[in-house]
Amino acid sequence: MSERSTELDPRDAMPEVVGPLSVEPVVEEPEGDTEEFLERRLGVGFWLAIAWVVAVTALALLAPLLPIDGVNQSVGGRLDPPSLEHWFGTDANGRDVFARTIWGARVSLSVGFIAILLGFVVGGTLGMLAGYFKGWVDKIVSFVFLSLLSFPALVLALLIVKSLDRSLSVVALTIGILAIAPVGRLARAFTLVYAEREFVQAARVIGARNGRILVRELLPNVAIPMAALSLLGVAVAIVAEGGLAFLGLSVESGATWGKMILLGADASTLRKAPHVSMFPILVLFVTVLALNYAGDRIRAYFDVRETAF
Repeated sequence: MSERSTELDPRDAMPEVVGPLSVEPVVEEPEGDTEEFLERRLGVGFWLAIAWVVAVTALALLAPLLPIDGVNQSVGGRLDPPSLEHWFGTDANGRDVFARTIWGARVSLSVGFIAILLGFVVGGTLGMLAGYFKGWVDKIVSFVFLSLLSFPALVLALLIVKSLDRSLSVVALTIGILAIAPVGRLARAFTLVYAEREFVQAARVIGARNGRILVRELLPNVAIPMAALSLLGVAVAIVAEGGLAFLGLSVESGATWGKMILLGADASTLRKAPHVSMFPILVLFVTVLALNYAGDRIRAYFDVRETAF
């Protein structure tokens, strides 16, 4: 018998081809949950809400240029129902409710924007300082916030307005002071989270000063979640102005939504002419709803899940 060779033929290692070779393309699935991504889209409702807020703000700013009258003088009969001449009807003094609603938006929106701006500037600054420096700075600022939250808001509003006057600036200042503590606590919480991140640590290592870190590194990150709160804060401030109007503490001169609602809130007027209060209530409701919805969508859109590291 001849010795069998142990050397393998290279052709024996080749797999048998039974058909034509075909290469299917590899489709990479997008990372993350598609449904979650779709939920984080702003959506049509957000843009409708923003459009309403922009429209009301534009009407308020352009009120002196619009062909509307009857803000403080009688232009028709008392308690006339809505008509082509007076879209929202007239009040007990014969004044056009639609014109007063537009002019009232000037005061109500001004109070809301000024108040939340004050709350963000003062409360946001104190909150960021407390969250960044910690220590005794955090203790002092936190004590101030707790004191403001512990003091009854209604009593504080009564104290400020009664001590000064019922001008637009004083009412906005009063509501702004009430917004300092909630805004400040939120700014402090976000600052505590971002102050320990790698980009802040890297800025410290390269010798960046505290002021630069607060403005260039922390402020842009803290401002994103605070933007959602700003719209919610404006809505709360507008409602707060309406509450002060029922106590006789709203802006003394000019029409406001709260004062218009109060004017038509008595039983006889509600029975005879519900439009006097219902139209301002409807505009106030839709505006506050739009601000709340837009703020909630912004919060959901920029909501980033934190992971441990």
